[in-house]
Amino acid sequence: MRREALRHSGLDLYPRFSHDSPPKTWTAKNFSDHFASLEKDKTLEDVPIRLNGRVKSVRMSGSGLAFIDLVHDGQSVQGVCNLAKMSQSGSSATEFRDLFRTMQRGDVYSMNGKAHRTRRGQLSILVTELPELLSPCLHEMPTELHDQETRIRNRHVDFQVNKRTAQILLLRSKIIARIRDFLRDKGYLEVQTPILANLAGGAVARPFETHAVEFPNRHVELRIAPELWLKRLVLGGFENIFEIGPCFRNEGIDKTHNPEFTTCEFYTAYASLEKLISITEVLIPDLIAYTQQLNSTEVSALSVYAIHDRVPFRRLDFIPSLESAMDVKFPDLKSPTAEIEVMELFRRHGIGLPDSPTLPRLLDRLSSKFIEPLCRGPTWIVNHPECLSSLAKSFIDPETKQRVSARAELFVAGKEVVNTYEEENSPFEQRRKFEEQVKYRNEENRADIDESYVEALEWGLPPTGGWGCGIDRLVMLLSGTDRINDVLPFGNLRNVVSLGRGGHNTVRP
Repeated sequence: MRREALRHSGLDLYPRFSHDSPPKTWTAKNFSDHFASLEKDKTLEDVPIRLNGRVKSVRMSGSGLAFIDLVHDGQSVQGVCNLAKMSQSGSSATEFRDLFRTMQRGDVYSMNGKAHRTRRGQLSILVTELPELLSPCLHEMPTELHDQETRIRNRHVDFQVNKRTAQILLLRSKIIARIRDFLRDKGYLEVQTPILANLAGGAVARPFETHAVEFPNRHVELRIAPELWLKRLVLGGFENIFEIGPCFRNEGIDKTHNPEFTTCEFYTAYASLEKLISITEVLIPDLIAYTQQLNSTEVSALSVYAIHDRVPFRRLDFIPSLESAMDVKFPDLKSPTAEIEVMELFRRHGIGLPDSPTLPRLLDRLSSKFIEPLCRGPTWIVNHPECLSSLAKSFIDPETKQRVSARAELFVAGKEVVNTYEEENSPFEQRRKFEEQVKYRNEENRADIDESYVEALEWGLPPTGGWGCGIDRLVMLLSGTDRINDVLPFGNLRNVVSLGRGGHNTVRP
């Protein structure tokens, strides 16, 4: 019915947009800021205004007065349409009536007028000619949208209706920009490294595989981390570098995991683990404080994370923390029987074994059960067993006598936010660690020896510190949401794939 009415209205429904035609086009924010001091019941006759936006609401007051709320870039401005004023530019009562019979919530309009503050004090545009339709909304725009499935499949509508959804995306952009500025101010060079390669290295995960027409008899893999590429750049003399970009892991989907995700990694030559920790303990509180600042202005609909812990953050030593929680003494984790002995600890404590119960998976399960829940406030987990960190330098812990990694993970509210370590720079040790990692190979761990990377290390990698942060998880923490769907513009992979099916995307007001 709406389409038929528009078809017979005689309006040009999708006109070309003329940006250069007078008067000057204003944004809603610039308009509100520039005329903030305008007094009540005053109009600035000498400053023509043009504002474009989407109709949020239309209110009639008699036959010759209407109020339009236009939204531009998330901010609303009221337009006062007075027929007596608009008739001076040639608008007739019939045109006025037909316009407001046709206009509805969701339409995109342009209005011209003068800056005006009403008697009640609302800054508005006193419209001087008929608003111009730029693009109609052919559906009835809802005022509320609650069903999660409908929202995620119609994100373009969800952003219009739910302020919180749009503000999370805004916060995400600002947090990424803040991190980028922080690193640039410290002299880091931003780079881009390959996403497609013959081998997806840098982490233990199942990669996505595809083919390139250039190499018909070989498969290529989407990267699971940019780490090895970035360390090659350190080898090449770029001693302070970072990258913010997408990574891919062909694994399951849940509330906190998506096969496509965004990370920030930086690498710095001649850096110890303590230096990496100190950088983090400046950056993370800064991001939290910045989010709280935005919460009073641009992201007021969010329940943002508040920090009450002072730096330095609390630290939990991996093996002693498990020993204390389980009231046991751990075996030598480098012994040939370590895997069997740790499985016995699972049996004694009535803990179910993970799939493919290799030593790394067993230890990871114990950490998630006994250590991570202790990390409500910002907490470092340090001194991980060597088998959990094949790319990190390792040493004998003087307290436990276990071989551990020079590694630290920052957990906040029970979730990992940062992973950082001193990089293994010995080609001999790196080969040994790759070979050991291959022993744990299974369907999910496609570990292999990256010969080209080992050869690169032979050219002398300086002592280097590496740092990684999952942007999606970080934004989840800062925005106060517990679903990764909420911080991804179009939801997780399942949602994105479903968009292509069609026929299931009906929005009902």
